Amino acid sequence: MPASGPSTTSNRPTTGMNSSLSTVDNESGPAVPKEPAPKEAGPKHPSTGLSAALVAAGILLSRITGLIRVSVFAHYFGNTDAADAFNAANKIPNILQMLFGEGVLSASFIPVYARLLAEGDEKEARKVAGAIFTLLTLSVSVIVLVGVFIAPYMIDLIAWGFQGAKRELTIRLVRIFFPAIGLLVISAWCLGILNSHRKFFLSYSAPVALNLVVIAFLIGFGGHRSIDDLAVTVTWGYVAGSLIQIAVQFPTILRLLHGLPIAFDYVSESVRTIVRNFIPVSTSRGVVQISSYIDQVIASFLGTGAVAGLAYALLLSQLPISLFGMAVSAAELPAMSSVMGDEAEIANRLRSRLNYGLRRIAFFVVPSAIGFLALGDIVSAGVYQSGKFTHNDAIYVWGILAGSSVGLLAQTLGRLYSSTYYALRDTRTPLRYAIVRVFLTSILGFLFAIPLPGLLGIDMKWGAAGLTASFGIAGWVEFLMLRRTLNKRIGQTGLSKSYVTKLWLAATCAAGVGWIIKLAAGHHNPRLVAILVIGPYALVYFAITAAMGISEAGALFSRLTRMTGLGGGRKS
Repeated sequence: MPASGPSTTSNRPTTGMNSSLSTVDNESGPAVPKEPAPKEAGPKHPSTGLSAALVAAGILLSRITGLIRVSVFAHYFGNTDAADAFNAANKIPNILQMLFGEGVLSASFIPVYARLLAEGDEKEARKVAGAIFTLLTLSVSVIVLVGVFIAPYMIDLIAWGFQGAKRELTIRLVRIFFPAIGLLVISAWCLGILNSHRKFFLSYSAPVALNLVVIAFLIGFGGHRSIDDLAVTVTWGYVAGSLIQIAVQFPTILRLLHGLPIAFDYVSESVRTIVRNFIPVSTSRGVVQISSYIDQVIASFLGTGAVAGLAYALLLSQLPISLFGMAVSAAELPAMSSVMGDEAEIANRLRSRLNYGLRRIAFFVVPSAIGFLALGDIVSAGVYQSGKFTHNDAIYVWGILAGSSVGLLAQTLGRLYSSTYYALRDTRTPLRYAIVRVFLTSILGFLFAIPLPGLLGIDMKWGAAGLTASFGIAGWVEFLMLRRTLNKRIGQTGLSKSYVTKLWLAATCAAGVGWIIKLAAGHHNPRLVAILVIGPYALVYFAITAAMGISEAGALFSRLTRMTGLGGGRKS
């Protein structure tokens, strides 16, 4: 939605973000006279477009291997108590990854480090990278050690519903998972370095190594050990895989930084800026993690399979968020952080990038949401149904997946809005809105998961779908607040109603075609049925959007026809 940007009362140029646009207290801003903004350039961002494609390609590889990993896991574990224990144990130490990991480092480290690179100060950038690496290593080592010792108390806080052998197995697995997650935090530092140097594919494909190691452990030991012993063995596989994930990135890191710059210089203004930004972003991630833990506590009371079913569904729902939301946001953050000029120029360029990114995200996420809602049984069966994971388990995961479709678009668009705030060096506004989202999720999650199933006369286990639906509703509230506040700072942003309506209409029509094919296919091999249904669903969606004149569909068809040698595509 193009709109005139805010004008400035001074033509004095600034060095990048060091203007009132970058301050936190300027949300509403002073009364600024409006004037017609120069016509915004079209959405031509070849560098970030290529970067987003590399991010998406890396994420796609890691997610595909991740789905294979979980599919193999489901074959051996199904929706058993051991599966619940494993997923709960994996969730608990993830607080390290949320507080110190990829999202936090991207928001606090990349804007400062990328700016130093853009200014040509490689010596300072190297010192900053070394100082953050040293600080992370020391902090995470202490937390991992403490986490191993207090694991039993954490289980009592986070998985109240686990008792007896199930609780003891979870404690044992948590103690093994903590070192693995600690290693993944260092991997997140590697990602921050690689992304700042535009080495996107390596950073996002590195988790493939971890997934392959875990798959090897599952297949190698799956037929020879009891299910509880297998859970322990596979958890050690995570530790080995996490170490290898770092190993595949380190040669490039050492080349970019000319060695590993161990440094204890924390008086540097750049380092202090990262630490200052790190605290609110880390708190924001921690607040969101609290919501995730509350969901897990509630799920632990919903019966056997609820925690595992929630994990299975969330992995699928996170796929479009990672592929499209994360891909665009990760590619845009370094570019947005490097924008220079006066207030009007910065606002104009950020608005142009943001609106362009929002269109790209929505084009792919809308059909994902409709697909989960209408064809989620086909998706879950195609990925998981094998061995101990039955068709009834696939139906259960579909219900949880349908709940997650409620807020899928809002959560994905919200990632790009948060990246824009981080590029403006504003880490506090997203934190405030994250707190609101967590509050709403907690209240609605309890109501939807505990009393609502009884009122509807359905099995308590279906409360897990209420948890994902409540998260989606709260996600919409957070997204609307993020957009409203940012619009006051850089001008009108967002998607036009006509564009969004076309996307929802096209996805709904395509889902109807997919549903007809599903009924005609009957109950055969679940993976074959998934191919027969999902493939035509995607093709019909792209065809309808292209016929509607959606530029993203036209560009996609043009690229495909050029790649296949069938000629140039139509312009839309």
